[in-house]
Amino acid sequence: MYNYIIAGGGIVGLATAFALKQKKRDLSIIILEKENALATHQTGRNSGVIHSGVYYKPGSIKADLATRGSRSMIEFCREFGIAYEKCGKVIVATDQRELDYLDVLAERGKMNGLSIKRIGKDELNELEPHVNGIAALHVPEAGIVNYREVSEVLANELLKSGVEIAYNNKVTGIVTESENCLIEATGGIFKAEYLINCAGLNSDILAAKSGIELRHRIVPFRGEYYELIPERRYLVKNLIYPVPNPSFPFLGVHFTRMIDGSIHAGPNAVLSLKREGYEKFSFNASDTWSTISYPGFWRLVQRHWQDGFREFYRSISKAEFVKSLQKLIPEISAEDLIPSPSGIRAQALNPDGSLVDDFLIMYEGRSIHVCNAPSPAATASLEIGKKISEYALNLNKLKTVA
Repeated sequence: MYNYIIAGGGIVGLATAFALKQKKRDLSIIILEKENALATHQTGRNSGVIHSGVYYKPGSIKADLATRGSRSMIEFCREFGIAYEKCGKVIVATDQRELDYLDVLAERGKMNGLSIKRIGKDELNELEPHVNGIAALHVPEAGIVNYREVSEVLANELLKSGVEIAYNNKVTGIVTESENCLIEATGGIFKAEYLINCAGLNSDILAAKSGIELRHRIVPFRGEYYELIPERRYLVKNLIYPVPNPSFPFLGVHFTRMIDGSIHAGPNAVLSLKREGYEKFSFNASDTWSTISYPGFWRLVQRHWQDGFREFYRSISKAEFVKSLQKLIPEISAEDLIPSPSGIRAQALNPDGSLVDDFLIMYEGRSIHVCNAPSPAATASLEIGKKISEYALNLNKLKTVA
């Protein structure tokens, strides 16, 4: 019998257990992880950026937790000796039509407390000599880290504090009783006072199993990356992003210097026909049906079919991918790029076809469900964990779905 069962051993699940233990050391907690290792999906396959919070609407949960989470993540890395770098980023306008939205982002960044600065071509090329741009935003708060390493440190601290981690335990059933939850998993039946669902790509499935009536559905988008060959890494100093299309809910392909010195280029955003389908032709009939049977998906297609086609074409055509990168760095060629592992973004979709724009945490009865936590969830994970822990320790007072 545990106080809390946490489903999912990604960085959000680990950070939640860490926050609970920080508040009450005597809690008994077990993390059920369906894989044989932690952080194998979204956490271990992202670009390693410590996001600043420049893109997110002021006043949103995402903006609040990302800006505070950035500081918390850096403090955590300092405390535990994890390699990180506060290297800054530039958001680059390559066309006059992008300048208005550059100003929108500058205002958002300032409202979110960032020391953001609009710079011209000369200042941009001092920071990134090989970038082609007419103007940019310089965001000094952005940084880089290896979130898999952060997860390993969190796990070690949790084990020291008595938290159990049970691998190869996929949750298959949830039964909520008056005073506890029975969790059926591949490794047996577990019992706890409360359940916290941090299952990422499968969060909506577990929420439905616990009896919550969901309006949204998780739709998986695969992000595909290339990596610069070592001889061409000098083309990128730090983090280089395009001005995003405000009508399309992804940031566009960009350049990221990783903490190990490698340079990644991407990602695109392609519908995945498997929730954990990291290869181009990955397919799962159940996951595909979950997507195409949802009316919101077809409304999304109707709204963004042209953008979707461009993303798909960029997926099958390296030349098209390179062309997108050349808008930022004209010197890039196809020979400079080698394939790098893909990631999957767990994105919640509304019935009207709009993407759930903010973090979404739902609670009811004896369970809490993190139902939408795409990027910048890794950056914000320590703060997300604190927020969930506040809910968890007061769950008997929270009677309705958030």
